[in-house]
Amino acid sequence: MKKYDLILINGKAVTPSGIIKTNIAVKNGKIVDIGNISSEQADEIIDCDGLHILPGVIDSQTHMREPGNTHKEDLESGTRAAVMGGITSVFEMPNTNPLTTTIAAMAEKVRLAREKAWCSFAFYVGGTKENAHELSELENLEGCCGTKIFMGSSTGNLLASEDETIRKVLQNGTKIVAVHAEDEPRLIERFDLVKDGADVNQHPVWRDEETAIKATRRILRISKETGRNVHVLHITTGQEIDLLAEHKDHVTVEITPQHLTLAAPNCYDEIGSLAQMNPPIREQHHQDKLWQAINNGVADIIGSDHAPHSLEEKNQAYPKSPSGMPGVQTLVPIMLNHVNNGKLSLERLVDLVCHAPHRIFKLRSKGRLVVGYDADFTIVDMNEKRIIKNEWIESKCGWTPYAGMEVKGWVNRTIINGQTIMFKDSLVQKPQAKPLEFWNS
Repeated sequence: MKKYDLILINGKAVTPSGIIKTNIAVKNGKIVDIGNISSEQADEIIDCDGLHILPGVIDSQTHMREPGNTHKEDLESGTRAAVMGGITSVFEMPNTNPLTTTIAAMAEKVRLAREKAWCSFAFYVGGTKENAHELSELENLEGCCGTKIFMGSSTGNLLASEDETIRKVLQNGTKIVAVHAEDEPRLIERFDLVKDGADVNQHPVWRDEETAIKATRRILRISKETGRNVHVLHITTGQEIDLLAEHKDHVTVEITPQHLTLAAPNCYDEIGSLAQMNPPIREQHHQDKLWQAINNGVADIIGSDHAPHSLEEKNQAYPKSPSGMPGVQTLVPIMLNHVNNGKLSLERLVDLVCHAPHRIFKLRSKGRLVVGYDADFTIVDMNEKRIIKNEWIESKCGWTPYAGMEVKGWVNRTIINGQTIMFKDSLVQKPQAKPLEFWNS
């Protein structure tokens, strides 16, 4: 019997201490050695010459639509899209039908994912007025990564818009509370602008900057009052970035690839409602501030906010067209392209999509190339040029807002627990999917 199951040789590994050309040995699904390891000691050798070895990338915001809207996506198709794009773990949101707000609903999602998923998984529990007093118990259920609240209405019925409800949620539990920060009263007040029909480029006019800023101010105030840290999702405005920078002692910040890549008005002119999401894609000057936040440390995490809808649904006249776009499969290539364009370093990207999810969510054994951690790897070719095509998309929705875009940087191989799941755009085998574990659970 060989000493190791697998050795990755000759790759440039992105480790917590920098990028080093090294070998990585795997045994029983774990990283057991990093360094000058003889290739004769393993059952399988993968030559990574010319490639970079990243820790398995973690997408900490996805909507897989199961149960309730499986015509858009389900846990099998959504996680299949994830591994095709180099994602090894996903966190999934609670605005399904039924909502993930009870012990039974969480258990059913975990059961379904064990049967169907192509990667490791965790689920948010939705925080509501009705279950706030139970959150300390709910957030410690198997497979729960934290609590999610929607301050403004988006897809689904999950809403916690009143300060009193938000305060109760924050007063119960200890895990991460992730927040969709749009102000519901302002959304209702301004809906007259579009309710009788409008061009989709009015989406960021209805859901304007103040809608986001007002909600972010509120959640920061309640976070400070309750002493509970919050994780604010998909930030879109420069004003919010300045505000959040003043409160980094009790807030972490997520930005999405689409807000870093697409800009109004061009995106609405070019792809219409396919660019519609909540909070909206805004003008270039806001995107410029988001990039500042990526590079000065105000931003902590990049998550895709994968939120697929069918083309039939998206082609409805605005505002009947639903908000959201697929993104789990394109997160890595889009961000590698930004690395190649000099927008951020590869080390910074790995911190945003691997190290930070591990650190912020207290995730066990994932997100770092360290001995003792799970052998999850996203192996990428930084020099491969590809055109993103709808035909490549594994999501049930079958489209991407990036169709036709040329990128430099592509995922070569996805490895989970030492098993190759995807290699060169082909699925190899399905892993035994397991719920993620957290240090405070």
